[in-house]
Amino acid sequence: MELVVNTYQLTSRLPDSERYGLISQMQRSAVSIPSNIAEGSKRSSRADFRQFCLVALGSAAELETQILLVQRLYSKNEVINMLEEIVQIQKMLSSLAKRLNEKPPTKN
Repeated sequence: MELVVNTYQLTSRLPDSERYGLISQMQRSAVSIPSNIAEGSKRSSRADFRQFCLVALGSAAELETQILLVQRLYSKNEVINMLEEIVQIQKMLSSLAKRLNEKPPTKN
């Protein structure tokens, strides 16, 4: 959720000309990450949860790309911390998706 807040704070400082471009896209990508995790966690199967984690991972990759664009277009040095945060989120999602793909332990 912190990444979403950071994204909204960053996009509030972008030019108004980006309102329907990068700003909108970045906000949607950021919100998509925790939303898909939350939705997937309430699904009835591990396979469904894994699929939602993979969608969240895709949204994280989108956001990473968009932040890199902001850095190049607007020389925003503050994005370095956000990029590090996204990399950590991607690692966690990849690990979770991998674990969800494994067979669950059998109950005795």
